[in-house]
Amino acid sequence: MVVARLISLLVGYVCGLFETGYFYGKSKNTDIREHGSGNAGTTNALRTFGIAGGIITLLGDVCKSVIAIISIYAIYHTQYPGAVYLLMMYAGLGAILGHNFPFYLNFRGGKGIACTAGFIIAFCPLMVPVCLVAFVLIVAITRYVSLGSIVVVCLFFIQLVLFGNMGLLHCSARYLNEIYLLGAIIMILAIVRHRNNIVKLKNKTENKISFHKNGKEENHA
Repeated sequence: MVVARLISLLVGYVCGLFETGYFYGKSKNTDIREHGSGNAGTTNALRTFGIAGGIITLLGDVCKSVIAIISIYAIYHTQYPGAVYLLMMYAGLGAILGHNFPFYLNFRGGKGIACTAGFIIAFCPLMVPVCLVAFVLIVAITRYVSLGSIVVVCLFFIQLVLFGNMGLLHCSARYLNEIYLLGAIIMILAIVRHRNNIVKLKNKTENKISFHKNGKEENHA
């Protein structure tokens, strides 16, 4: 199982390395890291390239996590049926790490929210409605993507623990604590990546999302 864990983490990391926003920018002869917040995530792509660029980046970053999760499930669901959800957690964490810290971009990626969304979709679709509704409502009301993102990762972890205790994760009980630990790491990583945004939210200086190209809001994804 140690090797399976490492392989799952590595597969996830490799999938996460495809920086959709960066490569979309390259197709436009633009380095997204030289614009806006300097991140390669969805919100900065939205600001830099407009709605089309933002949507393409969002879909690409969501899909790479989905691909990582599905790949690990396909590889291990018969060999480790009681542990496949644990291995899918490692793959999801790996994808987020690959997105946030791509080695070929000097470890300057995004903040992992779109990747986390893709992970949640593939890992446990039952979590999606609560996370999606909360995100949409918060962003619609406040226009703070950072706040919506932070709330979503917290809701993910809460649901992870609840679903695990309710037996909805379809894994051996002996792996639940490890799954919770990985979930906590994913949540904490997202919060840490938004630490500057949290300070701005506290000081009421956080920029709000705009759907106009070349806006001034800070990237959150």
